[in-house]
Amino acid sequence: MATLTHRFSVTDYYRMAESGILPHGARVELIGGKVVDMSPIAPFHSGSVNELVQSFSQNAGGRWWVSVQAPLDLGPLDLPEPDLALLRPAAHHYKTEHPRADDVFLLIEVSDSSLNFDLSVKLPLYARNGIPEVWILNVPQKRMEIYRGPGADGYAEKVISRSGIISPGAFPDIAIDLDSHLG
Repeated sequence: MATLTHRFSVTDYYRMAESGILPHGARVELIGGKVVDMSPIAPFHSGSVNELVQSFSQNAGGRWWVSVQAPLDLGPLDLPEPDLALLRPAAHHYKTEHPRADDVFLLIEVSDSSLNFDLSVKLPLYARNGIPEVWILNVPQKRMEIYRGPGADGYAEKVISRSGIISPGAFPDIAIDLDSHLG
């Protein structure tokens, strides 16, 4: 007899939260129809997110909005919550619907205890959905991994930086100092 796995839809996921099956404030996300526990946020992780938010917010000039640990609608079975996203400005401020893949300029995941999951599950999900650029702040190896050129089989380009200045592909005029972020 084959074992079957029940997959939850985004609608099911919200119903579980509304009914209390998922406790208020639970650190979970929906990936591939599975409710996945998220790792606790360590100080370096939260500090890195705060520092990136500050860097990108100061330079936005209305060209993008910075979204922090908020849902991203990638279809009926996927509602990940990346650490940071640079989004297209929207008149509705994303109050009526979550951003979708075509609203994203850049996603960033700060990966410490979640590194394997982020690389093996979330990164391919982002590529399949056409997210143009993903940065993985690889905390254990103290480096930024930059992925560009999404496709069905992953990202065509991977660049590893340990120091110096990096810039998002959509905004090459923006300089992010890795020495500060990885220090």
